[in-house]
Amino acid sequence: MASSLPLHHPSHCLISNPQLQGFNYGGSPRPRFSFTTKDTDKGIRIQPIKAKAATTEASPFPLLQSPRAEESPSELEPADPDFYKIGFVRSMRAYGIEFKEGPDGFGVYASKDVEPLRRARVIMEIPLELMLTISQKLPWMFFPDIVPVGHPIFDIINSTDPETGWDLRLACLLLYAFDREDNFWQLYSDFLPSADECPSLLLASEEELSELQDPNLASTMREQQRRALEFWEKNWHSGVPLKIKRLARDSERFIWALSMAQSRCIGMQIRIGALFQDSNMLIPYADMLNHSFQPNCFLHWRFKDRMLEVMINAGQRIKKGDEMTINYMSGQQNNMLIQRYGFSSSVNPWDVIQFSGNARIHLDSFLSVFNISGLPQEYYHNTDRLSSGGDTFVDGAVIAAARTLPTWSDGDVPPIPSMERRAIKELQEECRQMLAAFPTNSKEDQNILDSMPDATRTLEAVVKYRLHRKLFIEKVMQALDLYQERILF
Repeated sequence: MASSLPLHHPSHCLISNPQLQGFNYGGSPRPRFSFTTKDTDKGIRIQPIKAKAATTEASPFPLLQSPRAEESPSELEPADPDFYKIGFVRSMRAYGIEFKEGPDGFGVYASKDVEPLRRARVIMEIPLELMLTISQKLPWMFFPDIVPVGHPIFDIINSTDPETGWDLRLACLLLYAFDREDNFWQLYSDFLPSADECPSLLLASEEELSELQDPNLASTMREQQRRALEFWEKNWHSGVPLKIKRLARDSERFIWALSMAQSRCIGMQIRIGALFQDSNMLIPYADMLNHSFQPNCFLHWRFKDRMLEVMINAGQRIKKGDEMTINYMSGQQNNMLIQRYGFSSSVNPWDVIQFSGNARIHLDSFLSVFNISGLPQEYYHNTDRLSSGGDTFVDGAVIAAARTLPTWSDGDVPPIPSMERRAIKELQEECRQMLAAFPTNSKEDQNILDSMPDATRTLEAVVKYRLHRKLFIEKVMQALDLYQERILF
């Protein structure tokens, strides 16, 4: 849950880069900002509703790694200076961070060390005027309202299903913004990933979907693609006005916009005056924050001046060069993450294995062996109990194993070694059967990734998804081996 600590936000900023004042960017390094702060009224802390869930809780136990953690700093290049300029002249502000671009797209990184404080601190401010927002429920309300009265795009938006069509509505709004010469998103679109650079499975071919080795997920994505195509055919037929036709002259354009809407949407309750509105939002610059299961930032709506703030968690220590992250979706398995965002992770603490047998291990003993504490929905690695040198084995996969393994617990009743050993063997055998059911193993998948540096982003995401699934199962088998070695003798 979100902390209720009071907040600071910058009331004004001092420009430390003289080039920024005159917007003379020709070939110079990206501008950096310094700022001074003063106390202001507290705003309303927001908990995102559907996507990009963010939290102010900063766990002191660094178990997990970002899906992009393997990216080498040498592969990152500073963002184009125009990326800052188009936002700065429209009141977007950044403090102590820098945007960098690598093989996997943009990321946000700390440009200086940040010592832990009792109060959260701002690293980005994005005004409402730069966003694209639409209410989640009827009547449709836009903030800012860029759709003129009588424009046919509103009729298309209004034809969507109020319960399930949020992404279709947002894609229509995004396409319309691209077409308006006076809209910020026409400029910002230059920095969005193209169809070739986007890992969304909406853009995957039938051959790529078949490589998922997950029939249920492949079927779901085919249905998503069919839904998008039918919506485009229904609303972009030959009889529509040119002002609509030019927004998406082919289905590929619309499906790309839909993938942008799904993967970059933030669900949030915002306050406009006295009105509280649950909205789906596209927020420039904030959408460049990558995902982490243990984020160091969260999002906050500052209603008094209609500003979205990206804030560092209270008590969070940040080192120069660290990536700034938020949690896109809390408590979701890899199949949901790749379906919505196009990535997966082998250390997702919420992934599960569906065991079918009756074998069970002793929960309290398993948690004790790996120094895992907390309740099932709040498990963490209790590093304070580790001996010198630490235990690097426990990560998100082992946390997930603590949640997903069939277990029993009866107060202070200890495990019976013979029964535990039998249960471990049965669980490991079921894991082996799961791995054997895949057409390829993890080593073969890794070799495939290493041998196709020029593969499409969607194919790369597909192979990583099935690889991460196998690595997770293998990690559970290793955890069971360690459990047997440490608790049974």
